[in-house]
This record gives sequence, C-alpha cells and structure tokens, in this order.
Amino acid sequence: MKNILYQESIVEIKHLFRMMRNTLLALFVFAGTAFATESYSQTMKVTVVADNVSTGKVISEIEKQTDYLFVYNVNEVNLKRNVKVNAQNKSVAEVLNKVFEGTDIYYAMEGKNIMLMSKAKDGEAAQQANKVTGIVKDANGEPVIGANVTVRGQSIGTITDIDGRFVLDAPKEAVLQITYIGYVSQEVKVSGKREINVVLKEDSEMLDEVVVVGYGTMKKKDLTGAVSQIRPAELSNEAPKTVQDVLRGTAGLRIGFDGSAKGGGSMQVRGQRSVYSDGGHNDPLIILDGMIFYGELSEINPNDISQIDVLKDASSAAVYGAKAANGVIIVTTKKGRSEKPVINFSANIGFVTIGDSRKVYDSHGYLKYREDFYTTDTYGINAQTGNYEAYQTGNTPVGYYSRPTETNLNKYGITLEAWKAQSNQDGSMSTEEIWGRRLGLQASDITLNNFLLGKTFDWYDHSFHTGLNQDYNVSISGNNEKVNYYLSLGYLSNEGVARGNEYSAIRSNMKLNAQITSWLNVGANINFQNRTDGDIATNWESQILDNSPFTSPYNENGELVPHPMGENAYWKGYNFDYDRQYLDLDKGFTVLNSILTAKVTLPLGITYSFNVSPRLQYFHDRYYRSSEHPDWQAETDDRVNREQSKRFDWSLNNTITWEHIFAEKHHTILTLVQEAEERQSWADRIEARNILPSEALGFHGTANGDKNLSSFRSTDTRETACGYLARLFYSYNDTYMATFSFRRDGYSAFGTTNPYANFFSGALAWTFTNENFWNWKPLSSGKLRVSFGQNGNRSLADSYIALANLSLGKYTQGYINSASGALMDLKYLFVSRLANPNLQWEKTTSWNVGLDVGFFNNRINASMEYYVMPTTDMIMNQSLPDFTGFNSITTNLGRIENRGFELSINSRNIEKANFQWETGFTFSVNKNTIKKLYGEYETIVDALGNTIVKERDDVTNGWFIGHPVSAIWDYKVTGIWQKDEVKEAAKYSQRPGDPKVQNIYTDDDKVNADGSVTPVYNNKDKQFMGETTPPIHWSLRNSFTIFKDWVFSFNMYSYMGHKSLDTNYLNNDNNYSQITNCRNVYTKEYWTVDNPSNTYARLSAQGPTGISAPARVIDRSFIRLENISLAYNIPMKFLEKYKIQNAKIFTTVRNVATWSKEWEYGDPETGGLAPRTYSLGINLTF
Repeated sequence: MKNILYQESIVEIKHLFRMMRNTLLALFVFAGTAFATESYSQTMKVTVVADNVSTGKVISEIEKQTDYLFVYNVNEVNLKRNVKVNAQNKSVAEVLNKVFEGTDIYYAMEGKNIMLMSKAKDGEAAQQANKVTGIVKDANGEPVIGANVTVRGQSIGTITDIDGRFVLDAPKEAVLQITYIGYVSQEVKVSGKREINVVLKEDSEMLDEVVVVGYGTMKKKDLTGAVSQIRPAELSNEAPKTVQDVLRGTAGLRIGFDGSAKGGGSMQVRGQRSVYSDGGHNDPLIILDGMIFYGELSEINPNDISQIDVLKDASSAAVYGAKAANGVIIVTTKKGRSEKPVINFSANIGFVTIGDSRKVYDSHGYLKYREDFYTTDTYGINAQTGNYEAYQTGNTPVGYYSRPTETNLNKYGITLEAWKAQSNQDGSMSTEEIWGRRLGLQASDITLNNFLLGKTFDWYDHSFHTGLNQDYNVSISGNNEKVNYYLSLGYLSNEGVARGNEYSAIRSNMKLNAQITSWLNVGANINFQNRTDGDIATNWESQILDNSPFTSPYNENGELVPHPMGENAYWKGYNFDYDRQYLDLDKGFTVLNSILTAKVTLPLGITYSFNVSPRLQYFHDRYYRSSEHPDWQAETDDRVNREQSKRFDWSLNNTITWEHIFAEKHHTILTLVQEAEERQSWADRIEARNILPSEALGFHGTANGDKNLSSFRSTDTRETACGYLARLFYSYNDTYMATFSFRRDGYSAFGTTNPYANFFSGALAWTFTNENFWNWKPLSSGKLRVSFGQNGNRSLADSYIALANLSLGKYTQGYINSASGALMDLKYLFVSRLANPNLQWEKTTSWNVGLDVGFFNNRINASMEYYVMPTTDMIMNQSLPDFTGFNSITTNLGRIENRGFELSINSRNIEKANFQWETGFTFSVNKNTIKKLYGEYETIVDALGNTIVKERDDVTNGWFIGHPVSAIWDYKVTGIWQKDEVKEAAKYSQRPGDPKVQNIYTDDDKVNADGSVTPVYNNKDKQFMGETTPPIHWSLRNSFTIFKDWVFSFNMYSYMGHKSLDTNYLNNDNNYSQITNCRNVYTKEYWTVDNPSNTYARLSAQGPTGISAPARVIDRSFIRLENISLAYNIPMKFLEKYKIQNAKIFTTVRNVATWSKEWEYGDPETGGLAPRTYSLGINLTF
C-alpha cells in the first residue's frame, strides 16, 4: 500500500506530475468548473466489492483506482478489521463512510491525501495534562501533512493533520523526532515547553527525489545518466537575482560573471565542443516546463523556479537529440501545494558598490608618473660614474623633470636657481609653473591652470556610484481536488556601479492545471516579461577616466562643459553628463511565452500528452543623437535610429507514455514523441540623418531626415525543425536499470542532402547495495552507471548558412545617366557566399561512467563522473583557392575532444536539536583537445631533425592540433632587462626596463659584418604556454542552522589552471600619446633605476625588433568568496495573531572577496569590474 506510517514508514510516492497540455481557451472553459464546491471525493467514482475483506485491502483497492494517498497512524486505524462493501461506481466518500461505519475513525481530505484519524485519540489528547502541541511546516511555510512525530526511545507518537498540527503526550525532558519522506529528520528537545514549531528542510539526496529527464520525470534512484539537480529554495537566503546565480557551483557547469546591472553570464557544460562560436553554438539547451525555451534566462524569475535539472551526458540528454550536444538545462517552475491559498511576498533591497577594479592616478600619482616618464628618457650610462642612471643627456640636464624639493635638489647636487636656469622661461613664472610646463601640462591649458590653483576632480568617483537594486515579488498558489494554480508578479529594478547602467523588468507567471475529468487534465503556463534592455552608460573605461585629475566636468559657473581638457587641447576630453543632454534611448523587449498542455489517461497505464508552446517577442530600439552638440555634425552625426522587430516561435510535441509494473519487480516505461517547431522573425530599421527643419521631435522625427543621407533595411528569417523519439526504460527489482533511446531530427538550415540525422543512446545502472550479498552497513546506497550516446548541434547564427547569398554591390567608376547626363553609381547583386548542399549536423558522442554512493544512512552522499566527449563534423569555414571566386565555404570538418572528471559531495555534518551543519562541495576538471581540423597535411622537420608529415594547424585562428581551442601560443617573456645588461639589451634594440623575449630558434638570426648576431623573431620562436579557459572548477557551500531560527551560510568557488596573455606589465598605455595629450592612465607598477623590477617594464617599454608589445603570460586562477548570508526565521508565536504562516528576514553580501596569485588588473574573472552587493530582504507567507 501507499500509506504513510509513523513507525518505520516507507512510502511509494505516486508522482502526480501534470504537464499542462491544451489550448488556453479550453483551460479557462474547464477551470471554471474546477472551483465548484463539490469535493473531488464526491465525484471520483470507484468500484469495490468486498465480502469479509480487511480494511487495509479496501484502502489499497481505492488507491489503485484513484490518485489518492492514505495517511494514518497504524496504532489508531485497525487495518485488519474485516468489512463488507458492495459499491458499484460509487464515490470515494460513500465507500469510506461505509467502511468506517460504527467506528471512531473519521477522514479528512487534503488535495490527493486522505487523512484517517481517531476521534477518541483527539479527545484524549485534549485532556492530557502534559500535552505538547505544534505545527510542522516546510521551508516555504506550508504545512507538512502526515509527518511522523515520535518521542525518542518510546512508543509514543502521532502524525500531523491537514494543517500540519500535532498533539501528543510527552515527558518534560523528552526529545521529539520529526520525520517525513523527502525531508531531513529533526530532533527537538521538549524542555518543558507546551508548544513546539518545526520547519523541515527538503532532503535533496533522498533516492525518491523526482528528477526531470525530458518528456517526463523519474525517481533519482532510477536514473541511468549524469544529472545534477539544484533547488532554488535551498538558496533563498542568498537572494539570487538571476538563473545563473542559482546554477553557479554546479559540477561540470561553468557560469560566467556579468557585472552589469542586468547580470547573468555565459554558460558552458563540460567544455567547449566546437570551434564555431556564433549563434550560441556552445551554449546548453534550455527547457522550461518541458518545452524548448528560446528566450533569455532573464525572462525567468528565480523566485518562480521549483527545481533545475542539468543533463550532462548523451544518455540523459539524448531525448532532445539535435539540440542537446552542449547539455540540457531543464527549469521547472513552481505549482500550488496547499489546499488553502498561500500568499507569498518577498522584498529585497540591495546596494551595489565597486568590488575589485582598476584605479587611475589621483593628482599626486598623476604628476609622479609624468615625472618618471620623462625622467626615463634621461637614462643612460653616465661616463663619469659608469652607472646606468638618470643624467644629463643632450639638452636635458640632470633633475630637469624632478620637482624642486629640497630632497631632489640635494640628490642631484644643484640649487633651486640652477634648476630654474635649466630652461628658458618668463622670469615671472612660479617654480610650480616651470615644473608643470616641463611635465607638458600646457598641452591642456585647463590642466595647467588648475594645477597651479590646486583644483582637482575625482573622475573615478564621478564615473561610479552606489547603485540601488530592488526586487519585489508576490505569488498566490493553491491546490485543491480540481485545480492546481500558481500566480506571480515581480518587479526588478537594478542600477549598475557605472553611472547610466540600468536595467528593469516586470515579470509575471500564471500556471494553472485543471483536472477536468478522471481521465483529462489540461493546463497552461503563461510567462510575461517587459524589460528595458539598453542604457546610455558612461564610456568610463576608454574615455572618461582618461581625463586629467586637474580638469572638471563643470566651468566656473557650475555649468557642464563639452570639453573638460579645454578647447585648445589636442584631445579635448570626454564629459558624459554633457553628452547625455543630447542623447535619448528607448530600448527593450516585450515577451509572452506560453505552454499549453493536455494529458489524457488511457487504460493499461498509457497516457497521451499534447503540448504546444507559442512564444511572441517584440523588440524596439529608438536612438536619437542631436546635432546641437558642438562636436556632432548634422550630415554625419545627427541621426535618428528606429528599429523594431517581431519574433514568433512555436513548438509542439505529442507524447505517448506506457508505464507498467509486472510481477512487482519489472518496471517498464516506454515513451514515444513526435515534435515540430518553427521560428520566424521580422525586423525593420531606419536611420535618418540631417533632421530638418528641427530636431524637436527627437527619435520621432525620422520622416524629416535627408533622404539622400538616410537609409533603411529589413531582415526576415524563417526556420523549421521536426523530430521523432523512442525511449525505453527498464528496471528489475530497483537494482538493474537500462535506458535506450533513438531520435531522428530534421532542420531546415542544413544542406538539402543532409537535413536529417539519427541519434542513439544507451545507459545501464546497477544499484549494488540492493543485492542480498551486500551487508556493509556504512555504505547505505551505491549505484554504478555507464552510458553511451550521440547528440547533435544545430545552433547557428545564420539559418541560411547552407545557401548561397546575394549581396548588393556597386560599380563606383561612374555611370552616365542618359537622361540627365549626371554620373551615377551602377548597383548590382552578386553571389557573396557559396552554397553547400552537403552541410550536415555537428555531432557529439559521449561515454560516461558514474558512481553514486551514500554513507551512514545517506548523511554523506557523493557522485563521481568520468566522461569522454568527442565532437565531429564541426561547422567550420574552409579556405578555397582563388580561382573559385570565393574565400571560403561553410562545411563539416575536424574533431574536438573533451574528457574530464566531476565530483559532488553533500553531507549533513551535524544534526543536533539546536545546531545543524550542512556542506556541499563540487569539483570538476576538463581537458579540451583539438584532434583534427581541415584534413590538410604538411611536411615538417621535428625537434629531433626527423622529416614527418602532420596535419596543418590553423595559425591565423590560433587552433592547433593536440592543444585546447583556447591554447596560448606566443613569444615567451622571461623577465626585464636590468641596469647591468645594457649591451645585451642593445642586441635586441632595447634598453634596461624593456622586456626580455626568449629567442628559441636561432638558425635564422642575422649575422652582422662585425660578427655580432641580431636575433630575428618569427613564429618559430613562439611557444605553447597554457590555455585561457579554466580546466579546473570547484565550489564549496556551508550552511549552519543555529537555535532553529538562525541560518548562516557562505558559498565560495574557484576557477584554476587558466592563464592570460597580458600587456599591462609593459606600461605601454603610458606612452607619448597619453603624455602629450595630458591623459590619465591606470595605476601600475613600473621599472625605474631606483626601483628595478623583473616583473614590470619601464614606462612606455618596447619589445625587441619585430615585436613591439610582447604579452606576458599571467596566471588567472582565483578563489572567490561569492556569498555570505544570514537569515532569521521569526518564531510562530509572534506570527499567529497576524495570520502569518512564515516570516523570514535575511541579509546577503555577494562577491565578498577574491584572491588571485598573479592577476592584479581588476577582477581576475572579468578582467575589469566585479560589483559587490549588500542586500536586505524579507519573505512573508500568509
């Protein structure tokens, strides 16, 4: 039977996963009847004919014929009592009334649960002098029905009712044990208390956990593939603002860091599969509630997510065949759980500040670096001392560029008057002005004047601010006998740390599921978003921070100026606030994504499901740039751009599932699927220039543009696809499992001869701890898995890539119009791309071996995976000979292999009444290797002098056979030339302070007439020095529950083993162009004669002849303390009088700290900004 018992209860949970399958119209027609007051127990009919049969057998028969689950206490309900029932097509209520007629047992309904309770027990409990009462709820504040509440070491116990309440007699010093299938058990000391409230956490490691695997669900214990599951509810205290924040830390999944107001980040499962990167070609497939999701993840509100399942190997992802080569991420949204309506409100307010970032010089540092820059030009070997130092060179005396402080004058042995006399100037000039002019400050008159006045401005502080983030969400959910519903509305408003960087969105979700009859279930999931997806942010990185610290965005009258550096300066500077007055932007998306479903339950365990998912997306981009700005000309810069597009996508599938258990040990699931989809888009863009007679209409004035200077274009696309799937799952005695699938897919973007492809997969699993011979008790569960399969990749930037392309050209030599005699350009169409009718699917094959183990009654759970995933027939551009008339053709070539290892460990380290400690750890390592490219071979001489034939590398794109796609191949910088290496550096046309570059191939070096050798650098001197993609990733999360109501957690992650080519050490942005224009630069260490470094070069350093700016390899490995959170669950005794079920206050700090051994130029993950967020939130459940 399926009963929940409070003594050693074992439940076979009947999964009621209702995928909504019909049109929206049908949903609302039938949903009205679903809210009728007549209960489901009165309408659900059963047939039970029993003569002197036990009560237990009658209950089992009702469960077989319905979706009901009976919950009761075996000490209260006599299952052995024989009854006589003759019910032909009677309601469940009528049958139960007959069965328990004349007893003290009564029943109560809660969704699909039927509670059996004793009236006598209730009466006794009310009279007990030492009774303990309480409520058991889950993390969302909803009551847990049928939870077992027992006194440890005694036979006293009860179960919770439909409101999650319990009452029992317990000694004052007793310890209560609260258990429920799928939740972590808890122990609570009574300590004389009369009321005890308990919040149970879901046990993510329970083997009965439901995992979404595509076109259905499975219990975790039945899985044969590599699947990771994430439950956002467990991270609610961390306030994740994007889906990527929820997924961060998943084994085998690399999430990029996006520091903008919008957030998010790229995603990659088990390495880069292809050298083709356009069109999201290496991104995983996203599935939302069972259907392909074509939108951005920002459209999904993390607060609406129930769980996310990541399918990583070919076996688990094979059901999606053509689209699943890069893995599959399945997002399942929430649904109603409680019969009573549950209202949840959450508010989160955060402040965003700068985390790791690069600074520019303040006024003191700005002058010092200019002084050192010019002083560098005076370095040389002093004939008098024989030392390499600053001394008089040509017309530049010693100490010329140094500030005439007493220390500096004594250093160079000169007087102030002698220092002044080193240059010709007006006798009325102050010492400061003389020095400022020697440093070139006169190139910007404002810079020089403000320097003399001591007026400075902090452009760095002006470019950034403390951004305000706001996130408000409200949801209403419920579940009765006829309807399951979840409605939500959210508003998000984020400001980035860079001024002008803003993002806002309104998101709503409506999920309804109606049980129309005992055999028909219909539903809809409608997701809406309206977002602003563009801003006019400060161009802080390349312009605004270049302004001299002795300039200001305002003049003496407090008015904004267009040119902070001055009107007479060669580079006049950049003032974002001034420019912003002449710009306007309105850009955003409106998206309606829907999933309409119907499910028909047929005899013999067969179900038919129909699912259709239409998606409508509108995009608008309106931009205005006024010619009233003094630097913007009407005919070139004055413009109005208006772009609007519409995209309509739909996909549907028909699914037949047959599930059958025979002889109690043989479990079979057969799934057949037919799919079809279409994607269409229409886009139009107008660019109007020289708006006449007035620009007063802003971006509404396109009709007034000069027709000869304006332009317009339109782009329409259409693509179609179809697929067929057959999958068979078989399990024997929950010990031996097998899954086999076959899928055939077609896609319109491939060549006419290869639009279809077939994909196979198979997986086997063995739960060896279920064997009779297994008796090692510490290992409570163990399963070995092995899988093989193949998936395809069809993600392309151009859906017409296999076809020839027509482009517009013109003959510019001039064509005489016979009517007017004027010269004209002759326009024509030409074939700009060669068609390839043989273009076919890119394919990824996967071998995976996995081991899942649980120790000490699953308090410690671990999962290990080893995989090999070669990708063949990569979509690439192959060069063509000139006589073809084309440079290249898109075709299928090459092979890339990813192989790696993954480890996930989850443990409940301490489980005490007032203290719990849980840990989650993941570790991933992936090796990416190019095995083949174009199939072109060359003859070379190897390092041993042997002549060999090898496949040719693609040096232009940096792809090398036997190395990762992101391999670093360049000259190796070994250090910095020092003061005692003047002559050696001169051989390379360098001097001390310049970088040393290793010259490993010397056969082509130039021998001079005097016998000296001049090194020659070319590709033969380059070396492999690592890769830019991190091969190693690990994460660690710890959660501590203190005194039941306080929860403290932290999360950290690391990417390791990757490197970066970097030229920051060269200080070559501190060059003469920057100096002569008085620009500011980023602060960096640099080499001087007084501060010789073997890591940092001198200001404006130069590489050897032939390599102007050699990059140095820097280790980018880092560890990030990503999140610290603290939450307080307000006790129920303070909430009940306000009718609040649950209240939680939490605070979070994201991007707390980052550690990196070598990288020092901003954040090591982004290479620039990485904002830090401080947030405070509240969550209320009514």
